[in-house]
Amino acid sequence: MTDSHHQTMLAPGMRRTAQRSMVYNAIVRLGGHCTADEITAELHKTQPRFPRSTVYRSLEALTASGSVYAAHLGEGPTHYELASGDHHHAVCQLCGGVLHIEEAMVTELESHLEELHRFKPLHTEVLVVGVCETCSRTPGRKSARRHTLEHVHHAGGGAGS
Repeated sequence: MTDSHHQTMLAPGMRRTAQRSMVYNAIVRLGGHCTADEITAELHKTQPRFPRSTVYRSLEALTASGSVYAAHLGEGPTHYELASGDHHHAVCQLCGGVLHIEEAMVTELESHLEELHRFKPLHTEVLVVGVCETCSRTPGRKSARRHTLEHVHHAGGGAGS
């Protein structure tokens, strides 16, 4: 998709400013799970004087409008990605890799709470912190930037499978 196509994906009714569009498109180019500092660095490649404060204000507006999701992935700064429904994550505490948790699993949890505990979930956020397969095989590895882990299902995947 082109940047101009992504620009049209800003939330309806949101005031479209050049700065908000630039921040949104930087998230698109970075592929999500990026911090405000990474977004600023990306923008500085073509706009060296783009103010960090404008990045933060734009992220606040984009998040409030529902165009961008602010993910709190354990320790460290907030990470941003394009909004596409609910987001639930498993995060590797060693490399920072992120795995999106399947919505069906969250729906099953919510159904369990409603049916067996008479608890009606209004908003659900799931964050699981652990160690990914790669890091469990090669301890001590550290990634410079969070990345999306490959979503692989293993047969007989261990406890609870």
